[in-house]
Amino acid sequence: MRRSEVLAEESIVCLQKALNHLREIWELIGIPEDQRLQRTEVVKKHIKEEGETTILQLEKDLRTQVELMRKQKKERRQELKLLQEQDQELCEILCMPHYDIDSASVPSLEELNQFKQHVATLRETKASRHQEFVSIKKQIVLCMEELEHAPDTSFERDVVCEGTDAFCLSLENIAALQKLLRQLEMRKSQNEAACEELRARIRELWDRLQIPEEEREAVATVMTGSKAKVRKALQLEVDRLEELKMQNIKKVIEAIRVELAQHWDQCFYSQEQRQAFAPYYAEDYTEDLLQLHDAEVVRLRNYYEVHKELFEGVQKWEENWRLFLEFERKASDPSRFTNRGGNLLKEEKQRAKLQKTLPKLEEELKVQIEMWEQEHAKSFVVNGQKFMEYVTEQWEMHRLEKERAKQERQIKNRKQTETEMLYGSAPRTPSKRRGLAPNTPGKVRKLNTTTISNATANSSIRPIFGGTIYRSPVSRLPPSGSKPVMTSTCSGKKTPRAGRHGANKENLELNGSILSARTFKGFQI
Repeated sequence: MRRSEVLAEESIVCLQKALNHLREIWELIGIPEDQRLQRTEVVKKHIKEEGETTILQLEKDLRTQVELMRKQKKERRQELKLLQEQDQELCEILCMPHYDIDSASVPSLEELNQFKQHVATLRETKASRHQEFVSIKKQIVLCMEELEHAPDTSFERDVVCEGTDAFCLSLENIAALQKLLRQLEMRKSQNEAACEELRARIRELWDRLQIPEEEREAVATVMTGSKAKVRKALQLEVDRLEELKMQNIKKVIEAIRVELAQHWDQCFYSQEQRQAFAPYYAEDYTEDLLQLHDAEVVRLRNYYEVHKELFEGVQKWEENWRLFLEFERKASDPSRFTNRGGNLLKEEKQRAKLQKTLPKLEEELKVQIEMWEQEHAKSFVVNGQKFMEYVTEQWEMHRLEKERAKQERQIKNRKQTETEMLYGSAPRTPSKRRGLAPNTPGKVRKLNTTTISNATANSSIRPIFGGTIYRSPVSRLPPSGSKPVMTSTCSGKKTPRAGRHGANKENLELNGSILSARTFKGFQI
Protein backbone atom coordinates (compact mmCIF):
# COMPACT_ATOMS: atom_id res chain seq x y z
CA MET A 1 0.00 0.00 0.00
CA ARG A 2 1.25 3.42 -0.92
CA ARG A 3 2.12 5.97 1.77
CA SER A 4 -0.51 8.47 0.59
CA GLU A 5 -3.19 5.83 1.02
CA VAL A 6 -1.90 5.08 4.51
CA LEU A 7 -2.04 8.79 5.41
CA ALA A 8 -5.56 9.05 4.05
CA GLU A 9 -6.75 6.12 6.13
CA GLU A 10 -5.06 7.52 9.21
CA SER A 11 -6.77 10.88 8.59
CA ILE A 12 -10.11 9.15 8.33
CA VAL A 13 -9.51 7.28 11.58
CA CYS A 14 -8.49 10.50 13.35
CA LEU A 15 -11.53 12.27 11.98
CA GLN A 16 -13.77 9.44 13.14
CA LYS A 17 -12.27 9.52 16.61
CA ALA A 18 -12.70 13.28 16.77
CA LEU A 19 -16.37 13.07 15.76
CA ASN A 20 -16.98 10.33 18.32
CA HIS A 21 -15.33 12.44 20.99
CA LEU A 22 -17.51 15.44 20.01
CA ARG A 23 -20.66 13.34 20.24
CA GLU A 24 -19.65 12.17 23.70
CA ILE A 25 -19.15 15.74 24.80
CA TRP A 26 -22.50 16.83 23.32
CA GLU A 27 -24.24 13.96 25.14
CA LEU A 28 -22.43 14.77 28.35
CA ILE A 29 -23.52 18.37 28.35
CA GLY A 30 -27.03 17.48 27.18
CA ILE A 31 -27.23 18.97 23.71
CA PRO A 32 -30.41 17.83 21.91
CA GLU A 33 -30.29 15.61 18.84
CA ASP A 34 -31.32 18.28 16.35
CA GLN A 35 -28.51 20.58 17.49
CA ARG A 36 -26.08 17.65 17.25
CA LEU A 37 -27.02 17.25 13.60
CA GLN A 38 -26.46 20.97 12.96
CA ARG A 39 -23.08 20.89 14.64
CA THR A 40 -22.11 17.79 12.68
CA GLU A 41 -22.94 19.61 9.41
CA VAL A 42 -20.72 22.51 10.48
CA VAL A 43 -17.83 20.10 11.10
CA LYS A 44 -18.44 18.56 7.73
CA LYS A 45 -18.30 22.00 6.01
CA HIS A 46 -15.00 22.76 7.72
CA ILE A 47 -13.58 19.47 6.45
CA LYS A 48 -15.03 19.58 2.94
CA GLU A 49 -15.42 22.92 1.17
CA GLU A 50 -17.88 23.91 -1.47
CA GLY A 51 -16.70 23.52 -5.01
CA GLU A 52 -14.53 20.55 -4.25
CA THR A 53 -11.37 22.71 -3.68
CA THR A 54 -8.24 20.65 -3.43
CA ILE A 55 -5.57 21.12 -0.84
CA LEU A 56 -3.17 22.52 -3.39
CA GLN A 57 -5.69 25.13 -4.54
CA LEU A 58 -6.37 26.04 -0.95
CA GLU A 59 -2.66 26.49 -0.34
CA LYS A 60 -2.39 28.63 -3.43
CA ASP A 61 -5.28 30.81 -2.37
CA LEU A 62 -3.83 31.23 1.07
CA ARG A 63 -0.47 32.23 -0.33
CA THR A 64 -2.16 34.81 -2.58
CA GLN A 65 -3.99 36.30 0.39
CA VAL A 66 -0.75 36.42 2.35
CA GLU A 67 0.99 38.32 -0.44
CA LEU A 68 -1.89 40.76 -0.67
CA MET A 69 -1.85 41.34 3.04
CA ARG A 70 1.92 41.86 2.99
CA LYS A 71 1.47 44.45 0.25
CA GLN A 72 -1.26 46.23 2.25
CA LYS A 73 0.98 46.17 5.29
CA LYS A 74 3.79 47.83 3.36
CA GLU A 75 1.50 50.48 1.88
CA ARG A 76 -0.02 51.26 5.24
CA ARG A 77 3.38 51.58 6.85
CA GLN A 78 4.52 53.90 4.07
CA GLU A 79 1.40 56.02 4.41
CA LEU A 80 1.82 56.09 8.18
CA LYS A 81 5.42 57.24 7.80
CA LEU A 82 4.40 60.01 5.38
CA LEU A 83 1.63 61.18 7.68
CA GLN A 84 4.02 61.18 10.61
CA GLU A 85 6.53 63.30 8.65
CA GLN A 86 3.81 65.79 7.71
CA ASP A 87 2.53 65.83 11.26
CA GLN A 88 6.03 66.49 12.60
CA GLU A 89 6.61 69.38 10.18
CA LEU A 90 3.26 71.02 10.91
CA CYS A 91 3.57 70.52 14.64
CA GLU A 92 7.00 72.15 14.65
CA ILE A 93 5.64 75.20 12.78
CA LEU A 94 2.55 75.40 14.95
CA CYS A 95 4.36 74.39 18.12
CA MET A 96 1.86 71.63 18.81
CA PRO A 97 2.36 68.05 20.14
CA HIS A 98 2.68 65.16 17.68
CA TYR A 99 -0.19 62.84 16.85
CA ASP A 100 -0.32 59.83 19.19
CA ILE A 101 -0.22 56.55 17.19
CA ASP A 102 1.60 53.20 17.63
CA SER A 103 4.38 53.11 15.02
CA ALA A 104 5.28 49.41 15.70
CA SER A 105 1.93 47.96 14.70
CA VAL A 106 0.23 48.13 11.37
CA PRO A 107 -2.53 50.79 11.49
CA SER A 108 -6.03 50.00 10.42
CA LEU A 109 -7.79 51.89 7.68
CA GLU A 110 -9.87 53.75 10.29
CA GLU A 111 -6.74 54.82 12.18
CA LEU A 112 -5.15 56.04 8.97
CA ASN A 113 -8.28 58.04 8.07
CA GLN A 114 -8.31 59.71 11.50
CA PHE A 115 -4.61 60.54 11.10
CA LYS A 116 -5.28 62.05 7.67
CA GLN A 117 -8.07 64.24 9.06
CA HIS A 118 -5.76 65.43 11.84
CA VAL A 119 -3.05 66.41 9.35
CA ALA A 120 -5.62 68.22 7.16
CA THR A 121 -6.77 70.19 10.21
CA LEU A 122 -3.17 71.13 10.95
CA ARG A 123 -2.74 72.39 7.39
CA GLU A 124 -5.85 74.59 7.70
CA THR A 125 -4.62 75.94 11.03
CA LYS A 126 -1.23 76.72 9.54
CA ALA A 127 -2.78 78.52 6.56
CA SER A 128 -5.05 80.58 8.83
CA ARG A 129 -2.26 81.55 11.22
CA HIS A 130 0.11 82.29 8.37
CA GLN A 131 -2.41 84.63 6.79
CA GLU A 132 -2.94 86.36 10.14
CA PHE A 133 0.82 86.62 10.65
CA VAL A 134 1.37 88.19 7.22
CA SER A 135 -1.43 90.73 7.83
CA ILE A 136 -0.21 91.69 11.30
CA LYS A 137 3.41 91.86 10.15
CA LYS A 138 2.44 94.29 7.39
CA GLN A 139 0.70 96.56 9.89
CA ILE A 140 3.63 96.33 12.30
CA VAL A 141 6.09 97.34 9.58
CA LEU A 142 3.91 100.33 8.64
CA CYS A 143 3.61 101.44 12.27
CA MET A 144 7.36 101.14 12.78
CA GLU A 145 7.99 103.21 9.65
CA GLU A 146 5.48 105.83 10.82
CA LEU A 147 7.10 105.96 14.26
CA GLU A 148 10.59 105.68 12.78
CA HIS A 149 11.16 102.81 15.19
CA ALA A 150 13.77 100.11 14.55
CA PRO A 151 13.24 96.55 15.92
CA ASP A 152 15.09 96.43 19.24
CA THR A 153 14.07 93.03 20.64
CA SER A 154 14.70 89.49 19.38
CA PHE A 155 10.99 88.96 18.89
CA GLU A 156 10.61 92.16 16.86
CA ARG A 157 13.62 91.17 14.73
CA ASP A 158 12.11 87.70 14.17
CA VAL A 159 8.90 89.31 13.02
CA VAL A 160 10.31 92.02 10.79
CA CYS A 161 13.67 90.70 9.58
CA GLU A 162 13.08 86.94 9.20
CA GLY A 163 11.07 85.30 6.44
CA THR A 164 7.44 84.43 6.90
CA ASP A 165 8.12 80.67 6.76
CA ALA A 166 10.67 80.80 9.56
CA PHE A 167 8.32 82.28 12.14
CA CYS A 168 6.76 79.87 14.62
CA LEU A 169 3.00 80.14 14.27
CA SER A 170 2.16 79.11 17.80
CA LEU A 171 -0.78 80.55 19.67
CA GLU A 172 1.64 82.26 22.06
CA ASN A 173 3.51 83.90 19.17
CA ILE A 174 0.30 85.02 17.48
CA ALA A 175 -0.88 86.53 20.78
CA ALA A 176 2.49 88.24 21.25
CA LEU A 177 2.28 89.50 17.68
CA GLN A 178 -1.15 91.01 18.32
CA LYS A 179 0.09 92.60 21.55
CA LEU A 180 3.06 94.17 19.72
CA LEU A 181 0.72 95.59 17.08
CA ARG A 182 -1.56 97.07 19.77
CA GLN A 183 1.41 98.69 21.48
CA LEU A 184 2.66 100.20 18.24
CA GLU A 185 -0.81 101.41 17.28
CA MET A 186 -1.21 102.98 20.72
CA ARG A 187 2.10 104.78 20.32
CA LYS A 188 1.05 105.86 16.87
CA SER A 189 -2.30 107.15 18.16
CA GLN A 190 -0.56 108.99 20.98
CA ASN A 191 1.86 110.49 18.50
CA GLU A 192 -0.98 111.53 16.20
CA ALA A 193 -2.87 113.05 19.13
CA ALA A 194 0.25 114.91 20.24
CA CYS A 195 0.83 116.23 16.71
CA GLU A 196 -2.80 117.27 16.38
CA GLU A 197 -2.63 119.02 19.74
CA LEU A 198 0.49 120.87 18.62
CA ARG A 199 -1.25 121.86 15.37
CA ALA A 200 -4.27 123.13 17.28
CA ARG A 201 -1.96 125.13 19.53
CA ILE A 202 -0.16 126.53 16.49
CA ARG A 203 -3.44 127.61 14.85
CA GLU A 204 -4.59 129.16 18.10
CA LEU A 205 -1.34 131.12 18.47
CA TRP A 206 -1.46 132.12 14.81
CA ASP A 207 -4.90 133.63 15.32
CA ARG A 208 -4.01 135.29 18.61
CA LEU A 209 -0.78 136.74 17.26
CA GLN A 210 -2.38 137.52 13.88
CA ILE A 211 0.42 135.79 12.00
CA PRO A 212 0.28 136.66 8.26
CA GLU A 213 -0.76 133.99 5.78
CA GLU A 214 2.59 133.81 4.01
CA GLU A 215 4.32 133.03 7.30
CA ARG A 216 1.81 130.28 8.00
CA GLU A 217 2.38 128.70 4.61
CA ALA A 218 6.06 128.31 5.45
CA VAL A 219 5.20 125.52 7.92
CA ALA A 220 2.37 124.01 5.89
CA THR A 221 4.44 120.91 5.14
CA VAL A 222 4.36 119.80 8.79
CA MET A 223 0.64 120.44 9.26
CA THR A 224 -0.07 116.85 8.16
CA GLY A 225 1.38 113.51 9.23
CA SER A 226 2.62 112.27 12.58
CA LYS A 227 6.16 111.04 12.05
CA ALA A 228 8.86 111.84 14.56
CA LYS A 229 10.41 114.55 12.39
CA VAL A 230 6.98 116.14 11.88
CA ARG A 231 6.35 116.16 15.61
CA LYS A 232 9.75 117.72 16.23
CA ALA A 233 9.08 120.46 13.64
CA LEU A 234 5.68 121.18 15.18
CA GLN A 235 7.22 121.48 18.64
CA LEU A 236 9.79 123.96 17.31
CA GLU A 237 7.02 126.08 15.78
CA VAL A 238 5.06 126.05 19.04
CA ASP A 239 8.16 127.11 20.98
CA ARG A 240 8.76 129.96 18.53
CA LEU A 241 5.16 131.15 18.77
CA GLU A 242 5.18 130.90 22.57
CA GLU A 243 8.23 133.13 22.68
CA LEU A 244 6.55 135.54 20.30
CA LYS A 245 3.46 135.45 22.47
CA MET A 246 5.40 136.58 25.51
CA GLN A 247 6.72 139.49 23.47
CA ASN A 248 3.14 140.49 22.54
CA ILE A 249 1.42 139.54 25.77
CA LYS A 250 -1.08 142.42 25.83
CA LYS A 251 -2.24 141.69 22.31
CA VAL A 252 -2.59 138.01 23.13
CA ILE A 253 -4.59 138.62 26.31
CA GLU A 254 -6.99 140.89 24.45
CA ALA A 255 -7.47 138.19 21.82
CA ILE A 256 -8.13 135.64 24.58
CA ARG A 257 -10.71 137.97 26.11
CA VAL A 258 -12.59 138.06 22.82
CA GLU A 259 -12.55 134.26 22.82
CA LEU A 260 -13.70 134.21 26.46
CA ALA A 261 -16.67 136.39 25.60
CA GLN A 262 -17.62 133.95 22.87
CA HIS A 263 -17.43 131.04 25.30
CA TRP A 264 -19.55 132.97 27.82
CA ASP A 265 -22.20 133.53 25.17
CA GLN A 266 -21.98 129.89 24.17
CA CYS A 267 -22.48 128.78 27.78
CA PHE A 268 -25.23 131.37 28.44
CA TYR A 269 -23.29 133.03 31.25
CA SER A 270 -25.02 135.80 33.17
CA GLN A 271 -23.40 139.17 33.78
CA GLU A 272 -22.66 138.18 37.37
CA GLN A 273 -20.91 135.00 36.22
CA ARG A 274 -18.81 136.98 33.76
CA GLN A 275 -17.85 139.55 36.34
CA ALA A 276 -16.79 136.75 38.69
CA PHE A 277 -13.68 136.26 36.54
CA ALA A 278 -11.83 139.33 37.84
CA PRO A 279 -8.66 138.89 35.69
CA TYR A 280 -10.79 139.72 32.65
CA TYR A 281 -10.89 143.36 33.83
CA ALA A 282 -7.25 143.61 34.96
CA GLU A 283 -4.92 145.92 33.04
CA ASP A 284 -1.60 144.67 34.38
CA TYR A 285 -0.62 142.44 31.44
CA THR A 286 1.73 139.85 32.91
CA GLU A 287 2.53 136.21 32.28
CA ASP A 288 0.46 135.23 35.31
CA LEU A 289 -2.53 137.08 33.92
CA LEU A 290 -2.06 135.29 30.61
CA GLN A 291 -1.98 131.92 32.36
CA LEU A 292 -5.18 132.73 34.23
CA HIS A 293 -6.89 133.58 30.94
CA ASP A 294 -5.59 130.39 29.28
CA ALA A 295 -6.82 128.29 32.20
CA GLU A 296 -10.25 129.95 32.06
CA VAL A 297 -10.53 129.24 28.34
CA VAL A 298 -9.68 125.58 28.92
CA ARG A 299 -12.17 125.38 31.78
CA LEU A 300 -14.95 126.90 29.67
CA ARG A 301 -14.21 124.57 26.77
CA ASN A 302 -14.45 121.56 29.06
CA TYR A 303 -17.57 122.99 30.68
CA TYR A 304 -19.22 123.38 27.28
CA GLU A 305 -18.26 119.85 26.20
CA VAL A 306 -19.73 118.37 29.39
CA HIS A 307 -23.01 120.26 28.86
CA LYS A 308 -22.88 120.37 25.06
CA GLU A 309 -26.14 118.49 24.49
CA LEU A 310 -28.03 120.76 26.87
CA PHE A 311 -26.48 123.95 25.51
CA GLU A 312 -27.32 122.93 21.94
CA GLY A 313 -30.90 122.28 23.03
CA VAL A 314 -31.09 125.68 24.71
CA GLN A 315 -29.56 127.32 21.63
CA LYS A 316 -32.17 125.64 19.45
CA TRP A 317 -34.90 126.89 21.74
CA GLU A 318 -33.45 130.42 21.65
CA GLU A 319 -33.38 130.42 17.84
CA ASN A 320 -36.95 129.15 17.61
CA TRP A 321 -38.05 131.66 20.24
CA ARG A 322 -36.52 134.60 18.34
CA LEU A 323 -38.16 133.39 15.14
CA PHE A 324 -41.48 133.04 16.97
CA LEU A 325 -41.22 136.61 18.31
CA GLU A 326 -40.43 137.87 14.82
CA PHE A 327 -43.54 136.19 13.42
CA GLU A 328 -45.58 137.58 16.32
CA ARG A 329 -44.31 141.07 15.50
CA LYS A 330 -45.19 140.67 11.83
CA ALA A 331 -48.62 139.32 12.78
CA SER A 332 -49.41 142.57 14.63
CA ASP A 333 -48.16 144.76 11.77
CA PRO A 334 -51.12 146.08 9.67
CA SER A 335 -48.89 146.56 6.63
CA ARG A 336 -48.50 142.80 6.28
CA PHE A 337 -51.85 142.63 4.45
CA THR A 338 -50.29 144.49 1.53
CA ASN A 339 -47.91 141.57 1.09
CA ARG A 340 -47.93 139.65 -2.15
CA GLY A 341 -46.64 136.27 -3.30
CA GLY A 342 -48.12 134.09 -0.57
CA ASN A 343 -45.56 135.06 2.08
CA LEU A 344 -48.31 135.94 4.55
CA LEU A 345 -49.71 132.40 4.40
CA LYS A 346 -46.24 130.89 4.78
CA GLU A 347 -45.53 133.05 7.83
CA GLU A 348 -48.82 132.05 9.45
CA LYS A 349 -48.03 128.36 8.90
CA GLN A 350 -44.55 128.76 10.33
CA ARG A 351 -45.89 130.69 13.31
CA ALA A 352 -48.47 127.98 14.00
CA LYS A 353 -45.77 125.32 13.68
CA LEU A 354 -43.53 127.14 16.15
CA GLN A 355 -46.39 127.45 18.62
CA LYS A 356 -46.48 123.63 18.68
CA THR A 357 -42.72 123.05 18.47
CA LEU A 358 -41.66 125.34 21.32
CA PRO A 359 -43.66 123.59 24.10
CA LYS A 360 -42.49 120.19 22.86
CA LEU A 361 -38.87 121.32 22.84
CA GLU A 362 -39.29 122.84 26.30
CA GLU A 363 -40.65 119.56 27.64
CA GLU A 364 -37.71 117.59 26.20
CA LEU A 365 -35.24 120.03 27.71
CA LYS A 366 -37.04 119.86 31.03
CA VAL A 367 -36.60 116.07 31.18
CA GLN A 368 -32.92 116.28 30.17
CA ILE A 369 -32.21 119.04 32.69
CA GLU A 370 -33.91 117.14 35.51
CA MET A 371 -31.77 114.07 34.76
CA TRP A 372 -28.64 116.21 34.59
CA GLU A 373 -29.44 117.96 37.88
CA GLN A 374 -30.00 114.62 39.61
CA GLU A 375 -26.69 113.33 38.27
CA HIS A 376 -24.63 116.43 39.16
CA ALA A 377 -26.57 117.45 42.29
CA LYS A 378 -26.77 121.10 41.23
CA SER A 379 -28.97 123.40 39.18
CA PHE A 380 -28.50 123.95 35.45
CA VAL A 381 -28.61 127.72 34.93
CA VAL A 382 -28.97 129.87 31.84
CA ASN A 383 -28.11 133.55 32.12
CA GLY A 384 -27.89 133.15 35.88
CA GLN A 385 -31.22 131.44 36.46
CA LYS A 386 -32.78 128.02 36.07
CA PHE A 387 -33.64 127.36 32.46
CA MET A 388 -37.30 126.52 33.01
CA GLU A 389 -37.69 129.67 35.11
CA TYR A 390 -36.00 131.55 32.28
CA VAL A 391 -38.45 130.06 29.75
CA THR A 392 -41.44 130.90 31.94
CA GLU A 393 -40.16 134.45 32.34
CA GLN A 394 -39.78 134.83 28.56
CA TRP A 395 -43.36 133.67 27.97
CA GLU A 396 -44.62 136.02 30.68
CA MET A 397 -42.70 138.96 29.23
CA HIS A 398 -44.15 138.12 25.82
CA ARG A 399 -47.66 138.02 27.29
CA LEU A 400 -47.18 141.37 29.03
CA GLU A 401 -45.77 142.90 25.86
CA LYS A 402 -48.80 141.73 23.88
CA GLU A 403 -51.09 143.12 26.57
CA ARG A 404 -49.26 146.45 26.53
CA ALA A 405 -49.43 146.65 22.73
CA LYS A 406 -53.13 145.81 22.89
CA GLN A 407 -53.77 148.59 25.39
CA GLU A 408 -51.78 151.05 23.27
CA ARG A 409 -53.87 150.16 20.24
CA GLN A 410 -57.05 150.60 22.25
CA ILE A 411 -55.90 154.02 23.50
CA LYS A 412 -54.87 155.03 19.99
CA ASN A 413 -58.19 153.90 18.54
CA ARG A 414 -60.11 155.71 21.28
CA LYS A 415 -58.17 158.93 20.65
CA GLN A 416 -58.71 158.59 16.92
CA THR A 417 -62.42 158.07 17.47
CA GLU A 418 -62.59 161.15 19.70
CA THR A 419 -60.66 163.19 17.13
CA GLU A 420 -62.98 162.07 14.33
CA MET A 421 -66.02 162.88 16.43
CA LEU A 422 -64.53 166.29 17.18
CA TYR A 423 -62.99 167.19 13.82
CA GLY A 424 -64.66 164.80 11.41
CA SER A 425 -63.28 161.79 9.62
CA ALA A 426 -60.66 162.20 6.94
CA PRO A 427 -60.83 160.14 3.72
CA ARG A 428 -58.01 157.68 3.24
CA THR A 429 -57.07 158.81 -0.28
CA PRO A 430 -58.43 162.30 -1.07
CA SER A 431 -58.88 162.91 -4.81
CA LYS A 432 -57.50 165.89 -6.65
CA ARG A 433 -59.54 168.25 -8.75
CA ARG A 434 -58.49 169.51 -12.10
CA GLY A 435 -57.33 173.06 -12.38
CA LEU A 436 -56.90 173.46 -8.66
CA ALA A 437 -53.49 174.79 -7.82
CA PRO A 438 -51.63 173.05 -5.00
CA ASN A 439 -51.70 174.69 -1.63
CA THR A 440 -48.57 176.27 -0.31
CA PRO A 441 -48.01 175.76 3.43
CA GLY A 442 -47.40 178.89 5.44
CA LYS A 443 -49.44 181.18 3.21
CA VAL A 444 -52.77 182.68 4.15
CA ARG A 445 -55.52 181.98 1.69
CA LYS A 446 -57.90 184.92 1.06
CA LEU A 447 -61.50 184.05 0.43
CA ASN A 448 -64.46 186.22 -0.42
CA THR A 449 -66.91 186.44 2.41
CA THR A 450 -69.72 185.51 0.14
CA THR A 451 -68.00 182.23 -0.68
CA ILE A 452 -68.43 181.07 2.84
CA SER A 453 -71.61 182.82 3.81
CA ASN A 454 -73.62 181.66 0.80
CA ALA A 455 -73.20 177.94 1.38
CA THR A 456 -76.49 176.10 1.42
CA ALA A 457 -77.82 174.34 4.46
CA ASN A 458 -77.36 170.89 2.89
CA SER A 459 -73.93 171.52 1.40
CA SER A 460 -70.71 170.08 2.82
CA ILE A 461 -67.26 171.62 2.84
CA ARG A 462 -63.76 170.14 3.26
CA PRO A 463 -61.87 171.31 6.35
CA ILE A 464 -58.27 172.33 6.33
CA PHE A 465 -57.26 168.97 8.02
CA GLY A 466 -58.24 167.04 4.94
CA GLY A 467 -61.55 165.71 6.30
CA THR A 468 -65.14 166.30 5.16
CA ILE A 469 -67.36 168.42 7.43
CA TYR A 470 -71.09 167.89 7.30
CA ARG A 471 -73.48 170.60 8.46
CA SER A 472 -75.25 169.78 11.66
CA PRO A 473 -79.07 169.74 11.42
CA VAL A 474 -79.25 171.88 14.58
CA SER A 475 -77.19 174.99 14.53
CA ARG A 476 -75.25 175.89 17.64
CA LEU A 477 -75.03 179.34 19.17
CA PRO A 478 -71.77 181.17 18.69
CA PRO A 479 -69.66 181.84 21.76
CA SER A 480 -71.08 185.42 21.95
CA GLY A 481 -74.60 184.12 22.26
CA SER A 482 -75.73 185.89 19.06
CA LYS A 483 -77.77 184.14 16.44
CA PRO A 484 -75.97 182.38 13.66
CA VAL A 485 -75.55 184.33 10.46
CA MET A 486 -77.52 182.66 7.65
CA THR A 487 -77.26 183.88 4.07
CA SER A 488 -78.91 182.52 1.00
CA THR A 489 -76.90 184.15 -1.73
CA CYS A 490 -74.07 182.31 -3.39
CA SER A 491 -71.16 183.97 -5.07
CA GLY A 492 -71.00 181.22 -7.68
CA LYS A 493 -67.50 180.27 -6.69
CA LYS A 494 -66.52 176.76 -5.61
CA THR A 495 -65.39 176.14 -2.11
CA PRO A 496 -61.62 175.90 -2.24
CA ARG A 497 -60.07 172.46 -1.50
CA ALA A 498 -58.36 172.22 1.79
CA GLY A 499 -54.61 172.02 1.76
CA ARG A 500 -52.61 168.82 2.24
CA HIS A 501 -52.02 167.44 5.68
CA GLY A 502 -48.82 169.43 6.06
CA ALA A 503 -50.77 172.69 5.61
CA ASN A 504 -53.21 172.04 8.41
CA LYS A 505 -52.09 175.13 10.29
CA GLU A 506 -53.58 177.56 7.78
CA ASN A 507 -56.18 180.06 8.87
CA LEU A 508 -58.75 181.67 6.70
CA GLU A 509 -58.78 185.48 6.39
CA LEU A 510 -62.31 186.81 6.18
CA ASN A 511 -63.18 190.61 6.08
CA GLY A 512 -59.84 191.43 7.69
CA SER A 513 -60.28 188.96 10.56
CA ILE A 514 -58.86 185.45 11.03
CA LEU A 515 -61.42 182.66 11.07
CA SER A 516 -60.21 179.72 13.10
CA ALA A 517 -60.52 176.22 11.67
CA ARG A 518 -62.56 175.26 14.71
CA THR A 519 -65.43 177.75 13.93
CA PHE A 520 -67.06 177.92 10.53
CA LYS A 521 -70.38 179.67 9.74
CA GLY A 522 -71.35 179.68 13.33
CA PHE A 523 -70.82 175.88 13.93
CA GLN A 524 -68.42 174.29 16.34
CA ILE A 525 -66.37 171.61 14.59
